[in-house]
Amino acid sequence: MSLRFYDTSARQVRDFTPLHEGCASLYLCGATVQAPPHIGHIRSGVNFDILRRWLTYHGLDVTLCRNVTDIDDKIIRVAATEGVPWWVVSERNQRAFTSAYDTLGCLPPTVEPRATGHVPEMIELMRRLIDRGHAYPAADDSGDVYFDVRSYADYGALSNQRLDQMRAAGDADGDSAKRDPRDFALWKGARPGEPSWATPWGRGRPGWHLECSAMATAYLGETFDIHGGGLDLVFPHHENEIAQSRAAGDGFARYWLHNGLLTMGGEKMSKSLGNSLLIPEMVRKVRPVELRYYLGQAHYRSVIDYSDEALREAAAAYQRIEGFLVRASEVVGPVDPAPRVPEPFAAALDDDLGVAQALAVVHGHVREGNTALGDGRKERVAELAAQARAMTAVLGIDPLSEEWSDRDDSGLRDVVDALVAVALEQRQAARARKDYAAADGIRDRLAAAGVAVEDTPRGPRWELRRG
Repeated sequence: MSLRFYDTSARQVRDFTPLHEGCASLYLCGATVQAPPHIGHIRSGVNFDILRRWLTYHGLDVTLCRNVTDIDDKIIRVAATEGVPWWVVSERNQRAFTSAYDTLGCLPPTVEPRATGHVPEMIELMRRLIDRGHAYPAADDSGDVYFDVRSYADYGALSNQRLDQMRAAGDADGDSAKRDPRDFALWKGARPGEPSWATPWGRGRPGWHLECSAMATAYLGETFDIHGGGLDLVFPHHENEIAQSRAAGDGFARYWLHNGLLTMGGEKMSKSLGNSLLIPEMVRKVRPVELRYYLGQAHYRSVIDYSDEALREAAAAYQRIEGFLVRASEVVGPVDPAPRVPEPFAAALDDDLGVAQALAVVHGHVREGNTALGDGRKERVAELAAQARAMTAVLGIDPLSEEWSDRDDSGLRDVVDALVAVALEQRQAARARKDYAAADGIRDRLAAAGVAVEDTPRGPRWELRRG
């Protein structure tokens, strides 16, 4: 296998060799569900969905575990502000995240565990750490349990930091109960009015870092292939996951992959900045598949600075692919995806998931295919279209797939198609009687409604435009 990925822990591109032949295990840090998702959240889902599809293309049986943090300080604060139970906030936003992933064509995870469903595994992990001398319950009997960072010699290796240069963890009300201010909370003692679970050290709730280690190993084993997430999670979240897991004796993740952030005006997209762009709003600007194209087109480790103009350019680029495949199917009949993708496309994705270079191969096929259409070379058109379908299927953006036709305009495509067909028949009749003003008027009204009409040698064809 020729796959290579940039491993954050090694700070270099490494050949990927699965732990178990024929299988790949992937843990992806999912949502903390205190609010509905914006496109910055969902970029990670798209990037790792492409990774999963590519691993599957290589013949690997992929197990994807994507967690849900359904209890957290932020969730509790939102619930208090709204005057509702914490689980109302979690459940509502969990559904919003699931809807967003589905809308953008992300395959469902193999398993999607929630933090609150894995408290026994967390208690067991804390017990192992305490027994090994890497964790301790707070001396004030508050119920807090902390990880002793000085007990783990490699603390800071993932983020390439030295312990003596780190600031306090800042995850507790004061650090008086800690041996060291940089020790982080595995478990937070119960507070009045907040949810809590019983442990041998007192009632409380999970610390953010503990839950991921417990859930990852519960479903993927003590050692697994890939741990993924956003670049902003490297420290402290992923650093702490490594420390507590390996200190407990687990091998944990063998490769660490991190996607870059999506910014707006150079700032990280977040609710606190007031610049979040929610998925339902975005799919009113462009179709879901066009938004997926936009989020997935750049290298996964790069920063994307959002703009409406860049979104429109991405939509137009996708429409060029779609236009070729639709025209090709009209000329040569049904086009099935080729059994294998072209070698340059495969080489691009094998090299640290180079989607931008892979898309350049797709667009090269589209340009050559349009030329072949103009020249009437049907056999070449069919070949290029089949290869284009195979490539776009790997990226999850195949315009001719049921995956996207089923989502197209909330099931209204057939109704719109019938209405547009009537209008086009009227336009053709007007042209036949040389009433060009009436024909142009029909076309202009369709354009105003977002229906773009193209006259071809085989008659008029149309498509919806947005934005």
